[in-house]
Amino acid sequence: MTPRRTTLAVHAAQHPAPDTGATTPSIHMASSFARDPNGELPSRHLYSRISNPNRDQLEEALRLLEGGTEAAAFASGCAAITAVFQALKPGDRVVCNSDCYSGTREILNDLMRNWGLEIAFADLWNPDSWDASIVPGTRLVWLETPSNPQMRITDIRGLAEHARSRGAIVVCDGTFATPFLQQPLACGADLVVHATTKYMCGHGDMVGGAVVAGPTVPDLFARIRKIQVHAGAVPSPFDAWLTLRGIRTLPLRMKAHCANALEIARRLESHPAVAAVHYPGLASHPGHELASRQMAGGFGGMLSFQMRDGEEAAARVAAGCRLILRATSLGGLETLIEHRARIEGPASPTPRDLLRLSVGVEDVEDLWDDLEQALRPETSGTLR
Repeated sequence: MTPRRTTLAVHAAQHPAPDTGATTPSIHMASSFARDPNGELPSRHLYSRISNPNRDQLEEALRLLEGGTEAAAFASGCAAITAVFQALKPGDRVVCNSDCYSGTREILNDLMRNWGLEIAFADLWNPDSWDASIVPGTRLVWLETPSNPQMRITDIRGLAEHARSRGAIVVCDGTFATPFLQQPLACGADLVVHATTKYMCGHGDMVGGAVVAGPTVPDLFARIRKIQVHAGAVPSPFDAWLTLRGIRTLPLRMKAHCANALEIARRLESHPAVAAVHYPGLASHPGHELASRQMAGGFGGMLSFQMRDGEEAAARVAAGCRLILRATSLGGLETLIEHRARIEGPASPTPRDLLRLSVGVEDVEDLWDDLEQALRPETSGTLR
C-alpha cells in the first residue's frame, strides 16, 4: 500500500525505537559515536558532521515526501542553495528566475561569479524567454514557482523538457509550495531545494535547508553530499528533530494557510487602496490555470500586493498592522508582513509599492480586521 501524502507526512521515517518502543524519536546530541572492541561501529555513525540519527530520519522523510532518491539536510536554506551551485564547475552557465529570493540572487552575484560560474537572469515564467536564455552550453536552470515575492508561476514540466533538450538540468526551489502542494521531481525537475526553516518546520524556531534529488543526477548529488559533509553546514540534531516534528502537521497547517491566503487575497483584490494582488489562487492571476494543474490541494500561504498610492503607502500599511507582525521569514503559524524592496536594499528589483504577506493560521476575520484598519488612509501605526 502506498500511503497518501497526509499519511506519509505523519509516518515518514517515524518508527518505534527498537530498545524502548518509544513512538517519538529520541534526540541524539552526541558529536561522536563509540566503536566496539573490534574497532567496528555498532551503527554507521562516526561523527555528527558526517551523519547523525536525527539527520538521517529527516533526510529520509524529505526524500519520501518529494518522491526523490536521496536527500541532504543543511544548516540553512542558503547553505543548501550554495551547495548546489558549488557542485558545478567553473565556466558552467546558470540561468535563474529573474523574480527570485534575494538570497539566491546575492549568492549568485556575490559568491558564485567569483566561483567562475556564468550567470544570467531570465523571466522563466514566460516560455517565450526560454530559447534566448537557455542557450546550448547552459548547465543549470534555477526556478521558483510560485516565485518570491511576485508569485509568478512557471511551467515546471515544460521548462524541464526544454532545458533537457539543451543539455541543462532544472532545480526548483519548492519552499513556497512545499511537497504537500507541488511535486517538482514528478514534473521533471532534477533537484528540489527547500528552506526547511519555513513551512516544513512551521513554528519559526529553527533554521535549516535541504536538497532532494531525483534519479537523473546521481553524480551531481554525490558532489552536493560531499560539500554537506566536508564543509559541515549541517543542522544540529535538535533542529533536525524539530523539523521532523513539524513535517507531521504540515498537511493540516498548509490547508489552513491556503484557505486563509485565498480569502485575504480575494478581499484585497476588491479594496480601493490596492492596485494589484499577486496570488495564484485568484482567477485574475495570469498563472492561475497553470497553478491549478501544477499545484494540488491549494495555492499556498504566500501572497503579495501593491498599493495604489506607492511606496510610502506600502510602508504605512506595514507600520499600521497591530496583529500582523513586521518580520522577515515566512511559513510560520503567525502572519508576517514585509516591505520587501526596503528589506532587500537599494538594488532590489522588487516593486517599491509591494508588500509581501505570509498568511498564518489565525482566524481569517482577525487578520482581515487588522489589514483593513491598516489600509485606511488615516492609519499611521506605531512600530512595535
